[in-house]
Amino acid sequence: MNINFEKASFKDFENIEGMDAYQRAGYFSEYLEYLRSRGHLNYRMESQSGCGPEVEMDIAGYGGKKSYVSLVSNDYLGFTQHEAVKKAAIEGIRRFGTGAGASPAIGGHFSFHEKLEQKISGFFGREAAITYTTGYTANSASLLCLLRKEDMAILDMAVHASVYEGCMNTNVKMFLHNNMDALERALRESQATHRTRIVVVDGVYSQDGDLAPLTKILELTRHFGAYLMVDDAHGVGVIGRTGRGLIQEHNLLKEVDIITGTFSKTFGHVGGYVVASPDLIQFLKYQSRQHLFSVTASPASMSILKAIDLIDEEPEWQDMLWENIIYFKNGLKELGLDIGTTASGIVPVKIRDIPKTLEVGRLLLKAGVYANPIMYPAVSKKDSRIRMSLMATHTRPHLDRVLNAFADISAKLKIGSRYE
Repeated sequence: MNINFEKASFKDFENIEGMDAYQRAGYFSEYLEYLRSRGHLNYRMESQSGCGPEVEMDIAGYGGKKSYVSLVSNDYLGFTQHEAVKKAAIEGIRRFGTGAGASPAIGGHFSFHEKLEQKISGFFGREAAITYTTGYTANSASLLCLLRKEDMAILDMAVHASVYEGCMNTNVKMFLHNNMDALERALRESQATHRTRIVVVDGVYSQDGDLAPLTKILELTRHFGAYLMVDDAHGVGVIGRTGRGLIQEHNLLKEVDIITGTFSKTFGHVGGYVVASPDLIQFLKYQSRQHLFSVTASPASMSILKAIDLIDEEPEWQDMLWENIIYFKNGLKELGLDIGTTASGIVPVKIRDIPKTLEVGRLLLKAGVYANPIMYPAVSKKDSRIRMSLMATHTRPHLDRVLNAFADISAKLKIGSRYE
């Protein structure tokens, strides 16, 4: 089988008929070299400085080591570089060492893990939480544990890959993104056929940055006797009166059955959490295999305790982030670029053509801007885009540099409403 590299995506190489694993890997390497030779492989790029609004990189063919405006980080409030957060991580290592050494059930559950569970559940005004070593496993491991062959997951089509992986051992029904008629139909049709049904949505969707209509979703879920799980990884710290995310915005912190999220975005570290009823959380602590059989987070995760406090102690970071979001979105719209329906710190520029999207990524790098081209299967083949994440610590000159780059690129490649 010959794949047209010009129109290909990573998805095309997952399972090629007649090729074993090593043959597929070799063919995929040819594709990567094709992209690299055209300056279109801006994935797994080596950053030589910390997470921040600028990053140092040395990219072959781009003039040596230099600083790029970074739009690839979900460190929305800049807490990875906050001195108080770094100090807390250092103190954790000094007190407890560099690792936990065991899984939670057999010696790896330390006082800082206990405090983190209490802190994150209290942050949402709830009683109980479980933590995982990644946000990905917070979703996948919990769903694998809770849903079996007698059950059903009802998923918005745009939920994260971790949710899909967590539903591999259960029945799945998907509904069109944010389509309440389709959700109602899925709930009605499955009402009498499955034991446990969990509707799973994001609060903020990771590719479009748009929001779930949570109040209506919960209303439908309750009406048809199902449970609701909300992954608000991209909403916490960004949305809500006190940064509790979209669930707070809808005044549903006490109503949503399962809240999941990550410590790797607003909270500036790594790990994930599930917040739910005490009984459900206790069940996960003793039944969720990825929690039971994986070593717990390192003492550096004590930094998260401070980051959670800072949401309330220093609300100005959320204000600064929104000033940047509004300014940047307005600038892109003035250029005639399509940013969709984003209402968060995620801002896409939709190109809707894979080769042109890759070329935009190359030209942005040439202009000193590091942003991610996103294509199928992360989005549909006709919905490729440049995906950008804003930070509170981006300055106006940073954003102007990006807007100027887009102005030049859109004129060169004829993208946006000005050229339609």
